[in-house]
Amino acid sequence: MEIPEEVTVKVSAKMVSVTGPRGTLTRNFKHLNLDFQLQEGGRKLKVDAWFGTRRTMAAIRTAISHVQNLITGVTKGFRYKMRFVYAHFPINASINSGNRGIEIRNFLGEKKVRKVDMLDGVTILRSEKVKDEIVLDGNDIELVSRSAALINQKCHVKKKDIRKFLDGIYVSDKGAIKEE
Repeated sequence: MEIPEEVTVKVSAKMVSVTGPRGTLTRNFKHLNLDFQLQEGGRKLKVDAWFGTRRTMAAIRTAISHVQNLITGVTKGFRYKMRFVYAHFPINASINSGNRGIEIRNFLGEKKVRKVDMLDGVTILRSEKVKDEIVLDGNDIELVSRSAALINQKCHVKKKDIRKFLDGIYVSDKGAIKEE
């Protein structure tokens, strides 16, 4: 796999470390029976599986995709957009602690305040252009998507028919950060 010019990749004992303009990300591949080698002076990453079964051959592509996500994270970053969906009671959300957490109020008219802290390296902002939208930014796709999942899971409708009660906070868009 090719490595872009502004990115450096280090491999030591199945620990892949990627450094770019936005920071450094590290991923552990010790659970996979694969060989990682840097070639052509660090411009190519080679992933090998010796006498691989069908499962280990599938793991090669998965490992390459993980490294590509690390490279995208340190060059562009990842952005998840989430929208508030409600039928009657408007969901009120306040972002606190320096864009590191969110408090959700008035979900289905309940008095309970739901608090969600973002994982390390994830920031949350309210969208200026779109009403009832929040934006999650970060370098690590796993942490950004898990933070979005935590927000989504806090707003589950319990003891009601979920086909009728569609209220909640849902991911509307995800991908790399595009310059606007």
